[in-house]
Amino acid sequence: MNVKISYKHLEHSPALDLKINEKSERITKYLHGSYHVDWVCWTDENEHWAELKVHSDQGDFFAKASTDSMYKTLDKVIHKIERQLDKEKDQRNKIHNKPGAKVYTDSEVVTEVEEEF
Repeated sequence: MNVKISYKHLEHSPALDLKINEKSERITKYLHGSYHVDWVCWTDENEHWAELKVHSDQGDFFAKASTDSMYKTLDKVIHKIERQLDKEKDQRNKIHNKPGAKVYTDSEVVTEVEEEF
């Protein structure tokens, strides 16, 4: 997992970096293989904004949120991404686990391929 953190109009702090890295670790249970996480955090007047982009083999995911506190915003953004990833995981499992679908063993697959030729 690669994590990239950018700040606009906001002072970066080690505590904020640590919180973002902790939040990024929460999505590892949904993704397999390599993936890249981009965080962008900024303030606009009295609002704290955060944007999260996840690029993986399963697809690209995006979430954006704002609140009056940066830590609340991070919680909100990671919750949105987790819902998207969970929904994608459920859809993927429905396709592969349809009732009545025939499950082939390795020897059956080889036999069927040989019969075609």
